[in-house]
Amino acid sequence: MRKRLVPLALLALLAALFLTQCAVPAPPQAPAPAAAPAEEAGPTFKLASIFPGVITDADYNTLAYIGTTEVGKDLGIEVAYSESVAVPDVDRVMREYIADGYNIIFTHGGQFFNQTLTLAAEFPDVYFIAEGDAPAENPPENVWVIDRNFHVGFYGVGALAAMITETGKVGYLGGLTLPFSYAEVHAMQQAIDDLGLDVELKPVWVGNFNDPTKARELADAMIAEDVDVIVGSLNLGMLGVFEAVKSAPRQVWVTAKYTDKSNFAPDNYVTSLLYDFAGPLKDIVSKIMAGERGGYYPLGFDTGVSLQEPKHVSDEVKQRIDEITQKLISGEITVIKNTEPIE
Repeated sequence: MRKRLVPLALLALLAALFLTQCAVPAPPQAPAPAAAPAEEAGPTFKLASIFPGVITDADYNTLAYIGTTEVGKDLGIEVAYSESVAVPDVDRVMREYIADGYNIIFTHGGQFFNQTLTLAAEFPDVYFIAEGDAPAENPPENVWVIDRNFHVGFYGVGALAAMITETGKVGYLGGLTLPFSYAEVHAMQQAIDDLGLDVELKPVWVGNFNDPTKARELADAMIAEDVDVIVGSLNLGMLGVFEAVKSAPRQVWVTAKYTDKSNFAPDNYVTSLLYDFAGPLKDIVSKIMAGERGGYYPLGFDTGVSLQEPKHVSDEVKQRIDEITQKLISGEITVIKNTEPIE
């Protein structure tokens, strides 16, 4: 049975009316400002990275994986990656990511360059980050090109190798006869010539960046020809080079590329040309998020490249290398990008 609440309601109403009659009128208030319209949320960015090798190689692919994860952590966006993607498969992989809503596609490796630019023209609302060894001619507006500029770093490596050789013979061991590899050798020769040193540079190509056995054979052959500094431009193939220098009948020095590899041959290891893709990748993605659709991003000693402090060399050599590095950064030294084939 319900309780009757009407009398109480009437009393409450009368009390309210009484208080209203007795209350002092309040001064008029200015009308409240109209509420500002809510700002529209900006686009949601998602980055997908595509690597040609495994992320555990402690080399080129590991660097890109680190860069991808740091973008996700520092910029607060969703990231994903695919490893060991072959060139014939990269178009399919990129399309799958786009279908899943990823709007920034990063392809790590010059072998993916042309396909990345082609797909960018088909998807103008997606941002693409491609790696190459020269500026692209008339790329789509939604493409960022990272120019790896390997030749600039190898000028410094060539100068160091020329300073420390005792036999006057320096070897370069590359993977494939590609334009960037030719440019590395030409840059080393330019450094030797600029220093005015009587040093012979002997370049050899393994035919594969990841074949330690063949790299070991060629390194052994170099050592037999009195080469006492071997400059490596390899990935997993460097393992064979390290084994060769460790078992050499005399002291042979070795330099590497991409990451610190001193633990493989600590008594022979001099330095590595270190590459950082995290900094440039975060910089580019930040620009994309700020509204910059595309651009050109050259790597160099002031953007993602550094020469690891040399080991087993004199303080004088270290100082000279530091001076050369500063001249490269300031532009006092200009390294010619010469991609002409070497016979």
